[in-house]
Amino acid sequence: MTTRKKVLEKLDTVKDPEIPSVSVVDLGIIYDVKVDGGRVEVEAMPTFSGCPALDIIKRDIKNAIETIEGITSVEVKYIREPIWTTARVTDKGRVQLKEFGIAPPDEKIGSEWRVPCPYCDSVYTTMDNIFGPAACRSILYCKSCKNPFEAMKPVAI
Repeated sequence: MTTRKKVLEKLDTVKDPEIPSVSVVDLGIIYDVKVDGGRVEVEAMPTFSGCPALDIIKRDIKNAIETIEGITSVEVKYIREPIWTTARVTDKGRVQLKEFGIAPPDEKIGSEWRVPCPYCDSVYTTMDNIFGPAACRSILYCKSCKNPFEAMKPVAI
């Protein structure tokens, strides 16, 4: 009998294709997992509706779960409500983002977006471009260590 726990453990091995150091679980993309015998349904939340990696993420989730013994079918659905927010990124995910060179989202979202450098932790940083390589990231520059870096855009409801 397949358990929800086994499926979640397997999902923890599925990495975001644009940030391969972080799993879909730690990014908070997985909303719910339902297991009924050999059938599994996963509800996932896109970080942004137009994310170009959605098809790849869906394929990787399906392929990973299908390796569990006893699985007969896997359905992955993207839900639109509730919306994904950066508060869903786990503590482990925040550490992994930083190790990858991406400043994790600030947990305290307010009027001022202060982004510490993921390399030297200085807050002497400036925004170079609000548009990064993905809709969920911006490009910043650290005036202390002179490194450019990406930051995850804060998203709250």
